[in-house]
Amino acid sequence: MLNNARVTNLIANVIAIMAVIILIAGGIYWLAHRPMFNLSRITIEPVKGRVLNYVSPASIQATIAGKLKGNFFTINLDETKRVFETSPWVRQAHLRRVWPDGLLLKIEEHEPFAFWNENQMINTWGELFSANQAELNSESELPQFNGPDGSELLVVQRYAELVRWLAPLKFGVNEITLSDRYAWRVELSNDMELVMGRDPGADAINPHGGQGAVSFSSTIERFVRSWPILQNRIEGRKINKVDLRYTKGFAITYAPVDNTLPVDSKEKK
Repeated sequence: MLNNARVTNLIANVIAIMAVIILIAGGIYWLAHRPMFNLSRITIEPVKGRVLNYVSPASIQATIAGKLKGNFFTINLDETKRVFETSPWVRQAHLRRVWPDGLLLKIEEHEPFAFWNENQMINTWGELFSANQAELNSESELPQFNGPDGSELLVVQRYAELVRWLAPLKFGVNEITLSDRYAWRVELSNDMELVMGRDPGADAINPHGGQGAVSFSSTIERFVRSWPILQNRIEGRKINKVDLRYTKGFAITYAPVDNTLPVDSKEKK
């Protein structure tokens, strides 16, 4: 009898505790799903030290339309972060809840560094991204980079080398192209083309290998050192192309000479 009473009391106590837990859980669930906790505002800010040039509330709204799930308590911040990062100009998004119905969204934008192939861009981290190029600042003058898939970091690296080597000559780089055979062509700011041949530094990503290729840095160094001497010899003629694929020199192609003489027309009085 005594044992039965103890078992009965234990069972009753367990049932009572479970009932209380269920009531509390139900109350929390009911409270957490009240309309006052529905997300109704998103505050957008740049990350510290940055500004937002391309991301707007309208572009964010277009990105998240119909994709956010949950309210202040139930929304999954990691999943929501990934949704925001699908917005074209957003490189990284940082989220936190703002009581009782909001989110604070801090954005790091892609900073465009160069155009890549036909319709992509490279940011200042050397990462590819796709966004509306028409939204670029009208004063933006980005170089054009071209290359096989997966070669963008190598192209960025070579561009940096070119800029450093060419600085004493006051040349900029308008376009740099790495062909499918991993050979370089460069268009300078004066429209002159440099043909530089294959790059042994591309061995890691070049399925054809780099046998017979000449060091990229030694090729451009040879051009830079020879340019002042060449300038003294060409007598002011414009050069269209410099072929640097030779090991001990290079070939130049002059721009066509316009031999048309100006004709003055005078009326007879």
